[in-house]
Amino acid sequence: MRLSKREELSVRPIGKTELTVTSLGFGGAPIGGVGTRISDEQAADIVQVAWDGGMRYFDTAPLYGHGLSERRLGRALSAMPRDEFVLSSKVGRLLVPAADGERYPIRDNEPLAVNYDYSYDAARASLEASLTRLGLDRLDIVYCHDIDIWTHGDEQPGVYAQALKGVLPALNDLRAQGVIKAFGLGVNEWGVCDQVMDHFGVDVCLLAGRFTLLEQEPLDTFLPRCLREGTSIVIGGPFNSGLLANSERKRATYDYKPVDDARWAKAQAIRRVCESHGVDIRAAAMQYPLRHPAVSAVIPGCWKTSEVTTNLELFFGEYCRCLVDRSCSRRAFASHRKSLGLRFFWLVGGEGCLKRNRTVVVPKALCKHLSTRMSTFALPIRVLQRCIL
Repeated sequence: MRLSKREELSVRPIGKTELTVTSLGFGGAPIGGVGTRISDEQAADIVQVAWDGGMRYFDTAPLYGHGLSERRLGRALSAMPRDEFVLSSKVGRLLVPAADGERYPIRDNEPLAVNYDYSYDAARASLEASLTRLGLDRLDIVYCHDIDIWTHGDEQPGVYAQALKGVLPALNDLRAQGVIKAFGLGVNEWGVCDQVMDHFGVDVCLLAGRFTLLEQEPLDTFLPRCLREGTSIVIGGPFNSGLLANSERKRATYDYKPVDDARWAKAQAIRRVCESHGVDIRAAAMQYPLRHPAVSAVIPGCWKTSEVTTNLELFFGEYCRCLVDRSCSRRAFASHRKSLGLRFFWLVGGEGCLKRNRTVVVPKALCKHLSTRMSTFALPIRVLQRCIL
């Protein structure tokens, strides 16, 4: 799928660096995690379709398929001009012989396992090993991987303390030496990013599933801080590990586990709002995070060429087009903000059709409060959620 000039993916900066990434990037976990369900040639085809679709930001990690994702992605990208794409990987897990570490329940057949190591020396060792697997000369962004409670539970304080004295200073030094252009954290919780930012000038945080249609907790304090301090956000898992992409509960997961009743009900309520107005929830899920100026990219993972093509089509599709044929001025809505008890940010412009479609999104439950005069503003899905849940 080649994009027309009108539909080219926009690029956004990474922190205060000179790096820019396409607003839709490529999450490399699935091409490693599915193992032999796809061949190396099929993995290369998936990356090629992403490239042809305009994606120029690619993310991977040693964990994904125990090195298989890095090998497959590097092989595919070796045919591309190196200065035309941004590549990120992660440190914190060293790959060792299978008998010497922990094997993750991933479908690959790589003869390797994982040892956690957040020490200073391990950061450079992991980086060098990643470059060897990738077969490329450099990484642009390196993330400290999974130093959150979600991953380590009760052991997290010790992991965090080691990272604070080890891998994070190492990445800071590698950036200062020009070995990498940016560093940050790749985690499942925003709180640990907030903590690390007290100690280091972090360029970017990759948050998996924590600022989505389903969850907006970082919106209150963390994202404003990122804007103030010039730290970018990349959103992984925009479908909340499948919950927002599957209409069948037996196939839906949340944080890679069977979804609970409350989150399933919430996701279906959001889905009903979208479907009642002809909007695919997946399109809204990919486009929503990018409405916030701190977010530089969303990077859904794919393991089929058809998934890449579908994501591109959805990304440029209509975002909550004309849910009702009413609109309001920002002043009119703001005058009712206190009585309605809503917190929101306004969206102007955006990707794809939203740039050309200026229809204001207003849920029916709010129409009685609003003027019917036109405006170029749109309400985010967060407001819809507050109205229906």
